[in-house]
Amino acid sequence: MINIQLNGKSYKIKSNSNIDNLLKKIKVESKKVAVEVNKEVLCKENYKKYKIKINDKIEIVTFVGGG
Repeated sequence: MINIQLNGKSYKIKSNSNIDNLLKKIKVESKKVAVEVNKEVLCKENYKKYKIKINDKIEIVTFVGGG
């Protein structure tokens, strides 16, 4: 297990996990979010490619419809 920052809070995840694994673990649909890793927005195509590292700071923003 490794420690990361997820939306400003300490969080543990399995080593060798990627963003896609993280979204599944926290039950968030990847089509409805934007993900920022260490202050850089990550393209959806890279969610499976990006391997989460110790102390990464990950922010997940969920899109909400409304008017």
